[in-house]
Amino acid sequence: MRVLVVLALLCAGARSMGESADGTLTWLEDNRGRFAGIADLIWEHAELGYLETESSALLQSTLADDGFEVSGGVAGLPTAFVATFGEGEPVIGVLAEFDALPGISQDARPVRRVIEGKESGHACGHHLFGAGSVAAAIATKRWMEANDVKGTLKLFGTPAEEGGSGKVYMVRAGLFDDVDAALHWHPSDRNAANAATSLANKSAKFRFGGISSHAAAAPHRGRSALDGVEAMNFMVNLMREHVPQETRIHYVITGGGAAPNVVPNKAEVYYYVRHPDAAQLLEIWDRIVAAGEAAAKGTGTVFSMEVMHGNHSLLPNEALSEVMHRNLSRVGGVSYSADEHRFADTIGASLVGRGDVGGFESMIQPRKLQAGKGSTDVGDVSWTVPTTGLNTATWVPGTAAHSWQAIAAGGTSIGHKGMMVAAKTLALTVQELMGSPELLRRAQDEFDQRRGPEFEYEALLGDREPPLDYRL
Repeated sequence: MRVLVVLALLCAGARSMGESADGTLTWLEDNRGRFAGIADLIWEHAELGYLETESSALLQSTLADDGFEVSGGVAGLPTAFVATFGEGEPVIGVLAEFDALPGISQDARPVRRVIEGKESGHACGHHLFGAGSVAAAIATKRWMEANDVKGTLKLFGTPAEEGGSGKVYMVRAGLFDDVDAALHWHPSDRNAANAATSLANKSAKFRFGGISSHAAAAPHRGRSALDGVEAMNFMVNLMREHVPQETRIHYVITGGGAAPNVVPNKAEVYYYVRHPDAAQLLEIWDRIVAAGEAAAKGTGTVFSMEVMHGNHSLLPNEALSEVMHRNLSRVGGVSYSADEHRFADTIGASLVGRGDVGGFESMIQPRKLQAGKGSTDVGDVSWTVPTTGLNTATWVPGTAAHSWQAIAAGGTSIGHKGMMVAAKTLALTVQELMGSPELLRRAQDEFDQRRGPEFEYEALLGDREPPLDYRL
């Protein structure tokens, strides 16, 4: 009889917890319109890195109105913030991004249509990222109150992910030092919660100073800054044969003179360099800097550089990703309405190399260790605290990030549905972490093993101040 009573109590407890989690999912579904509206406002603003004044203020006010204590302008970043609820341990962090990309504009239609007077757009879906994470945080806060859960929930508003390394400055300022686990998500064309790696990345603007002169009447008196840029680029392109194959080097000439008959006295080239391993990245970086210095010497110009950003690779955490995957599988994928299917079919016809991706919006991808080819400042967070993330289908399957098709779908109900899948998954995962010290211990043990005992965090961008004007 005693055993039966114990089993009955356990079952009742399981039902109670299940109902609590179900209540969270129901609340989020009931409030879908509210958070879709927030995402749409940020989509309309389409503010660039460190200029996300309206977007950041909207998310901050939303959290403050729901009982979070909000600190703005943290880490010397005007649009960064931390919203906190609760007290004590554990401390669980959720990341939220909200910056747009320059030079790409698109209406929320399935055909190419630039919005006149609008030069930027959410081609990476960060409007959904920010709104979805805030939805998860508010839902979790309500669950904590209803169940008298002890612990601290922190929502980190992180600006300028696209080339501005906002999270790096927040890590450098120690804002993640007391966090036990950090969760993030990202818009995508499919649903997956994989432990993932990425490429470490460092960038700089390399500048050459020369001497102006008439290019026809007195070329011998001039020293071309553009020659310095071109000589550097030539040497770096030769170097590509002699770097590890995982290396990625990209550049654009951002200044090269104004008139062909004037020897340019100023020129600039902007480089990104990537590699999976930060130590090897820095070795390659030194060689690129040496090429710039040699180019200046050979062309009689003056060389300087400004480091713009630097991100560590993502450090995977299988213990956390297993929990995230389980909760994503519980929530399930996205189902399209008839109108959404028509939208998706029209978008699909515009995609290059789409392949057979039918139905990816409704599927949950198998869990595996994923080797990413991009870079993100979430990497620096992941080397500071155990971290994991997920992707959800906010775009039409086959869509690539940083495309007009991503902006189009992200401004419609297709984007909203994927966002809510992320919000529900994050909320369930935070709930599970709040109640499982053993799970957090396993995540920390794996984190310590992957980092190694000798690891000491050092920002790849050094001690530079945040480039608050990098998009101006």
